[in-house]
Amino acid sequence: MTDIRTQMDEIGRNAREASRQVARADSGVKNSALEAIAAAIEASRPALLAANEKDMAAGRTSGLDAALLDRLALTDARIAGMTEGLRQIAALPDPVGNISDMNYLPSGIQVGKMRVPLGVVGIIYESRPNVTVDAAGLCLKSGNAAILRGGKEAIHSNQALAHAIQTGLEKAGLPAAAVQVIETTDRAVVGEMITMPDYVDVIIPRGGKGLIERISEEARVPVIKHLDGICHVYIDDDADPEKALQIAFNAKTHRYGVCNAMETLLIAEGIAAQLLPELAKMYREVGVELRGCETSCKVITDCIAALPEDWDTEYLAPVLSIRVVKDLDEAMDHICAHSSAHTETIVTENFSRARRFLREVDSSSVMVNASTRFADGFEYGLGAEIGISTDKFHARGPVGLEGLTSQKYVVLGDGHIRN
Repeated sequence: MTDIRTQMDEIGRNAREASRQVARADSGVKNSALEAIAAAIEASRPALLAANEKDMAAGRTSGLDAALLDRLALTDARIAGMTEGLRQIAALPDPVGNISDMNYLPSGIQVGKMRVPLGVVGIIYESRPNVTVDAAGLCLKSGNAAILRGGKEAIHSNQALAHAIQTGLEKAGLPAAAVQVIETTDRAVVGEMITMPDYVDVIIPRGGKGLIERISEEARVPVIKHLDGICHVYIDDDADPEKALQIAFNAKTHRYGVCNAMETLLIAEGIAAQLLPELAKMYREVGVELRGCETSCKVITDCIAALPEDWDTEYLAPVLSIRVVKDLDEAMDHICAHSSAHTETIVTENFSRARRFLREVDSSSVMVNASTRFADGFEYGLGAEIGISTDKFHARGPVGLEGLTSQKYVVLGDGHIRN
């Protein structure tokens, strides 16, 4: 443990020093670094693929399931996607240094807010090597240093990517310590990393619920996170039937293992008899298992009776809970009781009810007549995201470049003194 502590202390000190240099780098320098990293990754493609094959072989030997192996795998196309992602980040507006809300006050001073980097961002994640590149790019463009701790499954891939990233940083004249990828797989590193407030300003965990719960409980550093994606679609009795069918189907079946997939469908009793049989048929054709309330089971013959815990379960699978509700109020009561505050949608042509839903549902994304699958940084025009936050302080919803910055007050005077 002492060796790990000493190692992490050195990494933290290097990151803190590097963060000051990255914070004062102008947009041109940061963009040049992103381009240099992309070029270094392209040049090291054979080494990356070889390193990834070591991880894949170890994963197959250890019994990783097909889904995890797919997340772990690097291909020519995925490497091309990484480099394209870096170039897209370079093309995004730089939030650092932006001044807003500048106003003259009666005293004669001007007061506004300037957007500034957070400092050192620690990111803890599992399996997917592309997160290493995404995280490095977003932290760099937003003026932060990054300490990255990937999963043991991807250790060889991540080290190969780290070498390319640091090659690009040095070519652009920025310190290699601006992005450090932890080399050890020792789990004690996580415990040290989340209790280093002198060196780390924020932790962002990306992984399973167990990892995020542990970090939330033990961290002495602020955490940006979400635990579950229990997302709801409510079909109001004033919904357009065709819109309702398409949205409810897409929200569940577009992809199953993602946090913005619908897990519970709520439908007003006035329209349930009309739409549920058609929806059930659509879901049945793609193999979705339906678990419903008593009324749902009467309408859908092959519906399984839902258990109380189903309303609080993030399935991440072709399983859907369905509940028939009396009206908008009962739908919002259900969401209040069971939502993870990620994303909720109402399907309705009733403007007043849509406004109420937007105003009263307290989740990080609230939608009208749109699939929950749009709750994504790229789809929101952020260019990229480091994750989703369901917290209420600092960042909420998809966390892009602006979410990796903070604000400070700036005051302009001309010899002003306070009377």
